[in-house]
Amino acid sequence: MRSPPPPQSQSNSHYGTPYNGQPGGGGAGNFPAFGGFINDPTANMGYQVGKSALYAGQEYMEQNINRYVSIPALKHYFNVSTPYVLRKLLLVLFPWRHKPWSREQRPSSSSPADASTYNSYYFLPPRDDINSPDMYIPVMAFVTYILLSTLLAGLRGAFHPEVMGLTATTAFVVVLFEILGLKFGTYVLSISNDSQLLDLVAYSGYKFVGVIVTLVFSEILNRGRGTGGWAGWTVFGYTFMANAFFLLRSLKYVLLPDSSASTPAGSGLHTVARSQRNRRTQFLFIYSYVVQFIFMWILSRQDGSPAQLKTAAGAAKGVVGG
Repeated sequence: MRSPPPPQSQSNSHYGTPYNGQPGGGGAGNFPAFGGFINDPTANMGYQVGKSALYAGQEYMEQNINRYVSIPALKHYFNVSTPYVLRKLLLVLFPWRHKPWSREQRPSSSSPADASTYNSYYFLPPRDDINSPDMYIPVMAFVTYILLSTLLAGLRGAFHPEVMGLTATTAFVVVLFEILGLKFGTYVLSISNDSQLLDLVAYSGYKFVGVIVTLVFSEILNRGRGTGGWAGWTVFGYTFMANAFFLLRSLKYVLLPDSSASTPAGSGLHTVARSQRNRRTQFLFIYSYVVQFIFMWILSRQDGSPAQLKTAAGAAKGVVGG
């Protein structure tokens, strides 16, 4: 007679499969250190201290940022939708037949007990009003301009690592000078409302839409020779006039509020004296035509001639070699 086979060990039945153990016991037995870390009072105290430090740092940053820029006010300028963005781009490029240019307002829903906000009006966000300025399109156009300029330089064979940095620096300096000029203009024109300053900053970024269109169509019409020639100047002339007309019509309701009886009393658009109105009119014309022409010309100035390409390549080699 043969003896029966030896019984198999129960531990071998789960060899190589640590997840087949008993529920609840296998996991704790396999990872005792992890469970101990979670239940460690020292670790929990360190986590709470780190969490408190993170919240304190975030609150400190928000308080310092709110000294110069209101975060809730900025959220208003980024409240956009896809239909609004498409319609706004068409308005910036084809503003000739658009009416009306005034922004829509709604009365606040506060109670008569709150005298500070009762019978007051507020502007609708950009997604609900095509005439409302936003900062989404200017920011996206700013980034697109930098990437597009770098791409066009590469297609012309004039790309070097400094192109993107130089383009970004030029665009940033233009925006910085324009914001400083707007800040100085609001001081001279006695515009103390922060929302009006943010409106001016938002309107100043729409020029990048026209600059992008100028670069693209000039590159196609001039066959990669930059924005020079009659084709480039024609496209630039149209985009400049469209942007100037758009700013002239839009900023009229920011710098020159309507004094008619149809303007709501609590809308925040206060009339100005005749002398102040004349100065604001001059500022509006100079900013919409003279300033925008200079800045748009600087941003769209690209030459794709062979001599310019050689000069750029030589400059790049000199910078790298130095």
